[in-house]
Amino acid sequence: MADTSWVLVTGGARRLGREISLAFARAGWNVLCHYRHSDGAARATAAEIEALGRACRTVAADLGEATGAASLFERSLQALGGQAPRCIVNNASLFEADDAASSTPQQLQRHFGVNAVAPLLLANRLAEWLRGRDGFAPGWHSVVHVLDQKVHNLNPDYFSYTVSKLALERSVALQAQALAPRLRVCGLSPGLIYLSGPQSEENFERASRVNLLRAPIAPAEVARSAVFLAQNPSLNGCTLQADNGQHLVALARDVMFAIDENPAP
Repeated sequence: MADTSWVLVTGGARRLGREISLAFARAGWNVLCHYRHSDGAARATAAEIEALGRACRTVAADLGEATGAASLFERSLQALGGQAPRCIVNNASLFEADDAASSTPQQLQRHFGVNAVAPLLLANRLAEWLRGRDGFAPGWHSVVHVLDQKVHNLNPDYFSYTVSKLALERSVALQAQALAPRLRVCGLSPGLIYLSGPQSEENFERASRVNLLRAPIAPAEVARSAVFLAQNPSLNGCTLQADNGQHLVALARDVMFAIDENPAP
């Protein structure tokens, strides 16, 4: 990996974003670690990356704002001296509880803004930057949209989150077609890997095994899948499901609620 290869990871300071940032660093990449308010976590993640011998710069932006994606891309260019990152991993997301009956226009707009609009605009900005710039092999630059196994295994819980992620999932093939040959676009669908909202430790322990392997999904393995998508130029317009087969275990409700409704004997 060339020292000039940079990846921008949105929400790159905490949880899965931190794992993705570290996985790219271990693979020889330098990292732009985006955060909204988690300045301390971003600085801590940057220190971990630098301890691995790679460079890291932190960039702040609110992707829920109308100008958030454009602002983040411009700040990324400034951080890299006018160059764009080789890869963008759109990991930042909003996850709030609602259902189809209770969802409000504000909830839908917030979820679509962060979970769909911002990732799509970041991909478009990278594609625009590449236009007219020669010297890059086809597929050298890429975008990875982080999705959720839920988009392949539907239930009605977390309605606004789900429909916004469905929009992003459907865009993978469309953007891959529209932005080729300079830019590849792929999706990554993780399963349950962290405690969510009010979930208890006991609930998470049981829920994390609701997949074909009956085993928890390691966040580091999901993160390495993002690196694989970024580094394999033959992958375009596809979605990698890193979920131990969770998307093949159909449930009528979100796994957290399904566990609560079927307590352990």
